[in-house]
Amino acid sequence: MRKTNSSDKLFRDPLGHVVDFMFDEQVADVFPDMIRRSVPGYDSIISMLGVFAQHYVVPGSRVYDLGCSLGAATLSMRRRIQQPDVSMFAIDNAEAMAQRCRELLARESTAVPTEVVCADVREVQFENVSLVVLNFTLQFIDTGERLDILRRIADGMLPGGALIVSEKVTFDDRSERDRNEALHREFKRANGYSELEISQKRAALENVLVPDTIATHRQRLAQAGLINVDMWFRCFNFVSFVAHKP
Repeated sequence: MRKTNSSDKLFRDPLGHVVDFMFDEQVADVFPDMIRRSVPGYDSIISMLGVFAQHYVVPGSRVYDLGCSLGAATLSMRRRIQQPDVSMFAIDNAEAMAQRCRELLARESTAVPTEVVCADVREVQFENVSLVVLNFTLQFIDTGERLDILRRIADGMLPGGALIVSEKVTFDDRSERDRNEALHREFKRANGYSELEISQKRAALENVLVPDTIATHRQRLAQAGLINVDMWFRCFNFVSFVAHKP
């Protein structure tokens, strides 16, 4: 079985041309190291997803991890689900990520059946859902399609169900944006990334990861038919919301 604990050195050397970021085999190889060194509070978010699962998942329901990458969120939730007859679905549109996710999930026995599907989250049908997680996934979807996805999720949720949306955000106020971006860069420097790595990865993500403001997220979740939108986590320009189906 392949290992996925390599150090992230993808942008260490100068690149003649920086191409758009892709979740390919190279990224899958280093993803755990990359995301922990790039996203402040990532481990805390993953850990708390298990707490949300224990609280919101009900018997006989479905749980979705959309944009599951290597399955960290899926594992966290699956370990804490105590209700019977629950089915989990881990979805990712990158085959390299989905395959590694299958391998990692197979290492742990579980009473919660979990299906890993390589598919576009925009094409997934939702029904009988008690909990959905979009963990740093919505930001990679075209902005014009984000509301439709949230509406379809909400339509398939059971009353009292929850949606967790974790995202990198931006700010309308330039000084607030600059402060948080500067702190994020310091976070990456503290985790060993060089100025070249930071610059080249930023260029690779520029046309791929498009962040929204906190206000836009709140408004969109409300438009999707969800209520009691709480921003339960924030560190610099990274946040996580929980929204509820009435």
